Amino acid sequence: MKKTSKYLIYLSVLLPVLFTGCRQKADNKLVIFHAGSLAMPFKALADSFTIMYPGTEFKMEAAGSVDCARKITELGRSCDILASADYQVIDQLLIPDHATINEPFAVNSIIIAYTDKSRKANEITTDNWYEILLSPDVFYGRSDPHADPCGYRTVFALQLAQEYYTGSKGKAPFQVSDFTEKDRRFIRPKEVDLLALLGSQAIDYMFIYKSVALQHRLRYVELPTEINLGDNTLAEHYAKAQLKIRGNSPGDSVVVTGTPITYSFTIPHNAENPELAEKFARFLKDPDGGQKILRAMGQ
Repeated sequence: MKKTSKYLIYLSVLLPVLFTGCRQKADNKLVIFHAGSLAMPFKALADSFTIMYPGTEFKMEAAGSVDCARKITELGRSCDILASADYQVIDQLLIPDHATINEPFAVNSIIIAYTDKSRKANEITTDNWYEILLSPDVFYGRSDPHADPCGYRTVFALQLAQEYYTGSKGKAPFQVSDFTEKDRRFIRPKEVDLLALLGSQAIDYMFIYKSVALQHRLRYVELPTEINLGDNTLAEHYAKAQLKIRGNSPGDSVVVTGTPITYSFTIPHNAENPELAEKFARFLKDPDGGQKILRAMGQ
């Protein structure tokens, strides 16, 4: 009886401590689904946030923004923050059933990245990039428009470029299909997956965000503002570009429209740690906090 009593007393003291520890660990855990192009910036944001809130445990998953949303809508998974490379993803796939807020926090533009070892690296310019990329001996990569905003923004840029380079002659130097039918084996789920292909010289060029090129110290060709989706004053012009992509389920589809590139985040309805998510959201929007970090990383 004495041993049993001592054992029960021991458990009565130990179990509350164990449960408290588990609860505290859960309270400090922040699950974030984010766009692939945010991998490096969000690592820096997490490091700074942890200094402010010691003990915070981050679990971050990078994917194409559309796929991030589908983790919630199709797979029933939960996260505390979803950060998308396109605010339209949250508007069209998550609100109102899975989220309420949609907060913008960063911008970007589309460029063509390459390395010193890329074929015709010393020839490509803002004026002839389409000729270089369409050369039979040159290979380029892009991300999947049905999974990643950079993928459909690449198509938008090509649609706008076809019009831009038509000029006064009224004849386009290329058709969008010339690009979409070329090098299809180099389409990847998200834009940062293309970095390995570029590094291994499997491809020579890739359409990607300017911030990613800066973060990875890649060479790149700037595209005219009428094409690169990076100018807030050209929203009406960008809206000429449209593409139909897969929606919430295999049988659904949504039409996405060209807009100035705007990143946004939401706190989904199924967030398990909404209080900590709100603290991170305030930090992300703080001009002297998260915004300062993003600006330093090209966003």
